[in-house]
Amino acid sequence: MTPFLAWHLPGLELAPGEALAETPAGAVFAPRLSARDVARAAELAIAAGSAMQALPAGDVIATIDRVARRFLDRADPLRQEALAWLPHVTGYSGPMCELVLDRMAADWTRPALLGLLRAEFRDPRVLERFVPHVPGQYVRAFPPRLAFHVLSGNVPGVGVTSLVRGLLVRAPALCKTARDEPVLPVLFARALAEHEPRLSQALQVAYWPGGDEGLEAPALTAADVVVHYGAGSAIADLRARLPAGARLLEHGPRVTFAVVARQHAHRTGEAAAAARAVATFDQQGCVSPHVLYVEQGGRAEPRQFAALVARQLELLAPELPRGRRSTAEAASVQQARAGVEFRAIAGHEAALWTGADLAWTVAYDPDPSFTASCLGRFLWVKPVPDLADVSDLIRPFRDVLQTAAISAPPRRAAALAETLAHAGCTRITTLADMPFPPATWHHDGRGPLRELVRWASWEHAPR
Repeated sequence: MTPFLAWHLPGLELAPGEALAETPAGAVFAPRLSARDVARAAELAIAAGSAMQALPAGDVIATIDRVARRFLDRADPLRQEALAWLPHVTGYSGPMCELVLDRMAADWTRPALLGLLRAEFRDPRVLERFVPHVPGQYVRAFPPRLAFHVLSGNVPGVGVTSLVRGLLVRAPALCKTARDEPVLPVLFARALAEHEPRLSQALQVAYWPGGDEGLEAPALTAADVVVHYGAGSAIADLRARLPAGARLLEHGPRVTFAVVARQHAHRTGEAAAAARAVATFDQQGCVSPHVLYVEQGGRAEPRQFAALVARQLELLAPELPRGRRSTAEAASVQQARAGVEFRAIAGHEAALWTGADLAWTVAYDPDPSFTASCLGRFLWVKPVPDLADVSDLIRPFRDVLQTAAISAPPRRAAALAETLAHAGCTRITTLADMPFPPATWHHDGRGPLRELVRWASWEHAPR
């Protein structure tokens, strides 16, 4: 196979630079970039923005939909190319990459995109003209001049979702991919340009090392919106360099957990859903649970439910094999396992279930305090006398909470949703739906399209 060139920068002539990965499919190369190249890419994207904004919304959606359906079509060369590179570059197993691509690409299809537009804007025509808002007032939404997307590599597909959101509001984009996932955003941008040449230069996508101030300065200067996914330290560094007037939309590290009511603690189906939520993305996603709180007093006690989850993780392993792990990740899992074993030896009611070769771990700990997982399919299971206690346990982590999954009878689930939302959770769902939020979700508590636009109001009194 020919090398994969990890950039889509139409209008620039670039040579391959650093090899990001050597894989059986071939080498993945970053471009040899200068600050002048980044500045030029930003200029080209901005210039293409006018043509993109003149396109009817239906044409933009139809083009995204065509690309999405190619990613979903098992016979399409675009999907095949993606799946040839993704496992080797990201470290996820082939079956995991297929699952993630199937679920992510479904959110880029026409029905999902129309649903998102209607959920975010009462009248989506607001992106094209002034529309009535309240009596005597009209409103209009304007895209950013340029959105600069800084992506992370922990979950393939999230970067494309970020670009799709920008396209829906007709925002030209300059995108810096992550070293661990430079593939899908580039393939998406190339396919989009193939199907709609007028969008070709509106997406400029490339990898360069994060934190390279020389390369990022022209991008930050040109952009009026910066969308950042990644570690808190990287966000703080970027914020310090952001020009006055530019907006930073940050999606930093988040923690997620689940709760199981005593009425459901014996259900194998709920244990299977919990196991799948842990296994998906190898627990690297912001929607991956760290802790599972199980209410005492049911037909099965929390420790028994932990054993059920462990059994389901073992059964799931052949379907969704564990991907590549670093030496540091393996050491973290071993250290966390040893801590539980020492507590058990010391007489605590701790217990441990493990998969071979560090494939997965379920740790039962009677201390209900919230404990962040070391990840790598390592799940804490903790007992609580009453699920109402959970809101107090997670409240100290309010600033980094995201998803909470509830397994409980309907009335109890409704009451819990209210208390967990007050405690800081921004998404409340079921165990089965935990790994893949709908396209319409409020990502980190914000409207994914509304946060991108600038609003103008026209106060017009009828005469």
